[in-house]
Amino acid sequence: MSNQNNLPRIAITMGDVAGIGPEIIARALGGSEVRSLCRPVVVGDPDVLERAAALIGQKLRIDDVNSLAAGSALEPMGGRIACWNPSQVATSDVPPGRIDGRAGHAAYDWLVAATQAALQGEIDGIVTAPISKAALHAGGFHYPGHTEILAEQCGVTDFAMMLHLPKCSVVKGPWGLSVAHVTLHTSIASVPSLLTQQGILAKIHLMHRFLRQLGCPQPRIGVCALNPHAGEEGLFGDEESRLIAPAVAKARHQEVAAEGPYPADTLLQRAVHGAFDGVIAMYHDQGHIALKLIAFQKAVNVTLGLPIVRTSPSHGTGFDISWRGMANDGGLREAIRVAVELCRHRQK
Repeated sequence: MSNQNNLPRIAITMGDVAGIGPEIIARALGGSEVRSLCRPVVVGDPDVLERAAALIGQKLRIDDVNSLAAGSALEPMGGRIACWNPSQVATSDVPPGRIDGRAGHAAYDWLVAATQAALQGEIDGIVTAPISKAALHAGGFHYPGHTEILAEQCGVTDFAMMLHLPKCSVVKGPWGLSVAHVTLHTSIASVPSLLTQQGILAKIHLMHRFLRQLGCPQPRIGVCALNPHAGEEGLFGDEESRLIAPAVAKARHQEVAAEGPYPADTLLQRAVHGAFDGVIAMYHDQGHIALKLIAFQKAVNVTLGLPIVRTSPSHGTGFDISWRGMANDGGLREAIRVAVELCRHRQK
C-alpha cells in the first residue's frame, strides 16, 4: 500500500446546508493540504456540495457513494472526493441563511450515520461542519447540539465539550491550551444547580486523559471558579468551597496535577502564558470567549469521553454570510489537522 492509502479516513459531515458548511468543505477539499493529511469523505448532499464548489469557482470531482462499508469508496481516485448521503431528506432547495427543518433533519441523519460508521471502524474520525440548534429542533430533534447527539449514539454519559488550541505563537505552553466545560448548552441561570463535585471531578479526569493522549507526561490543569474573585471567601457564593475545591482535592489525591478554584479571568490569562496545559471551565462562555478572542480560527472543538475521534471548527453556521462566497475555511482545516493528530495518537 502507498503512504497515501495509510492516511486516516476522515468523514466530514456537511452540517446545516443553509449555513457555510458546504462552502468551507468545498474550499478545504479543493486544496492539496487536506488530502495530504487524510482520505476525506463528505457525509452530506453531493448536489449541494457541487453547488457550493461552483459558487467559489472550485472544480471538485465528486463521487456519489452508497455507503462507507466498502473501503474502496474512500481510496484516493485521481483527486476525486467521495460523498455519501444516508439521509432521505431533500436539501437541494433549502434557502440560504434561514432556519429550515429539512436542513436540521438532514444534519442529524448525517451525524448519526457518520458516528455509526466510526463505531464500526469504517472511518477513523469525524469532523463536523456547524449545525443550527434551531433548525435541529425544527426538524424534530430536541438536542442542545452535536455533543449530546454524539454521546447518545456512543452510549456514554461521561463526556465533555472542549476547545483545543494547538501550540502557536499566542499560546506559550508546549502542548497548546485546552479548555473543557463542566456544563455546556444550558442557561446561565441553571449552571449553579447543575454543578456537582462528581461532575467537576469527571471533567478533570477527561482533560487529564486527553492531554496524556497528546503525549503530555504530566498535565497541569487549572480549575475555574464559578463566581467573581473565586467567591471572595463566600461573599459572592459558596460553590467554590462547597463543590469545586473538594473536587480539585479529590483529583490531587488521585495523582492528577489539578489546581484551583482560581478566578477565571486571571486563570485563563496565566494558562495562555504557559502555566497550565488544560483548564476546566464551569460553563460555556467562561471558556469559549477567552479562546475565541485570542485565536478564533485556530481553536478546535473536541468531544472528550467518546470511543471515537470527533472534532469541529469553533465557529457557527454563519447564516449572515452563507452562500455568498466569502466564508473562511481555516477553522475547518484546523479541525481536520487535529482529528488526524488524534487518530495517529490512538493508533499508537
